[in-house]
Formats: sequence, structure tokens, C-alpha cells
Amino acid sequence: MFVPCPHCQFLVAHHPQLRPLPADCPRCGRALQADGEPVASAESGPDTGPEHGSAATIDTAALLSDGRPLDDPASADNAAEAPAEGGVASESTGAANTATVEATPVVPGPAPAVTFASPGAPRRRAHWRWPLIVLLGLLLALQILLADRARLAEDPRWRPLVEAVCGTLGCALPPWHEPTAFTMLDRKVRPATHASGALRVDATFRNDARWSQAWPPLQLALSDADGRVLGSRVFMPQDYLGAAPATLLAPGQSAQITFVVQEPAPGTVAFSFQFR
Repeated sequence: MFVPCPHCQFLVAHHPQLRPLPADCPRCGRALQADGEPVASAESGPDTGPEHGSAATIDTAALLSDGRPLDDPASADNAAEAPAEGGVASESTGAANTATVEATPVVPGPAPAVTFASPGAPRRRAHWRWPLIVLLGLLLALQILLADRARLAEDPRWRPLVEAVCGTLGCALPPWHEPTAFTMLDRKVRPATHASGALRVDATFRNDARWSQAWPPLQLALSDADGRVLGSRVFMPQDYLGAAPATLLAPGQSAQITFVVQEPAPGTVAFSFQFR
């Protein structure tokens, strides 16, 4: 059993048969007994009851006179485990008893590896960010250009760019349409020799636009001597050519057409042509 010093609360080992209680405390040197009465031992205290288990008995023969355990590892383990297995420490003079335990030195493990970001990494990401933004912007502009290429091809400012893009990507464009760029070079309207009441129309025109154009619709108006319009009709290319044309009129290319129309009324003396 252990007897606490009333002065410094140091636990002194004591066994009634094997080890008598010393008169003075090994730590502070003061008397362990006050007025000839023994001090209550550390194992005295309230009954723990059967539900809490009995207090562990510690072999005091393995302890030195100053209360320190011997070098025997088994004895040291038993002394350290005895209070944890069910012993209850008592309080003396309102203060808790403290036991001296030798701590096992802890060997520090290897320090965790710390990764530091390279100072150049954010700069490299920032360096590639702007080219990526520019590339995405160009792709968006190209998508808009291809989706709206038919309307943009009607604008002479955009058509060269659209033609260059479609020439590279292989997309199709509608032909250029500029009726005012057709120039009438020669025109004649006279009675047909092989049919009565029919008129033979001869016309020669040229494409003066910057780009190739489809064959234009041609409007013919017939008038009398007073300027009154007797009849007017728009002739499509398949009407005055006899079949749909398979080619376009290149810039500067001339074309000559001949077709026969029915005279709307006698007395036709004037005519006019207009490209649509």
C-alpha cells in the first residue's frame, strides 16, 4: 500500500509485514505521522462496492525506500497498470493525490512533405490564358460567319472574305446578284416571219459586276405610239434560253439571246428592257 505524506502528498510505499513505514518522508524529510497517529494510506477510501470491483494490490517489495519502482520492467508495468484496472485513489485534506510517472520518450516521425507551388506556375497559366481566349473568339467569329454567310455574301465589303473562307472550308455561296451591273449592248424587236401576230426579240447584254452572276430575269414591256403599255412580262432564263442555264456569267462576259413573243395588240411600235 501507499501512504501519502501530509506535507508534500508524496506516496510512500508501505507493507505491514515486508516493509515498515519510515518515520520521515523521503522527499521533504518531514514526519509522516502527526502526533504519533499514522496517516491514512492512499488505498483507504470509500468502499467501491462490488459493481466497481476491488482495489488492486501492489507488491511493495519491488519499490525502493523513496517510492520509486525498481528497474524490473514487469514490476514497472504492474505498478503502472494497477490503478487503471480498478483502483480508486482517495483524497487527503481536500487535495488530489498525484503520482510520479516516468514518460517514455517519443521518437518524432518524419516530417510531412510540404509541396510549394512554383512561382512561375501562375504566370505560365496567365501566359496561356490570353491566347486561349483569342482562339475561342476566333472560333466564335468563324461560326457566326459560316452561319450567316448567305447574307454577308450579298455585301460587297464582306463577300471577298466569305469567298476566301468558303474556298478553304469548301462551303457553298449563292451567286452574286446585282441587276444594275448588267449592261444592254443591243436590242431589237420586229415581227416574226414564220408566224403572224408574233414578235422576235433579239438582245445582247454584258455582266459588268465584280463577281460572276446568274442569268438575270428579263422584263419586256411593249407600248403603242402614244406611250401606253400594251403588255409586259418578266422572262426567266429558262424562258428565253429554252432550258435552265448550267453556268454563270463571269465578270465581263457577254450573252446574246433570241426568243419569240406574242404581240398583245396591233400597233406595237415601242419596247423596253429591264433586268430583274
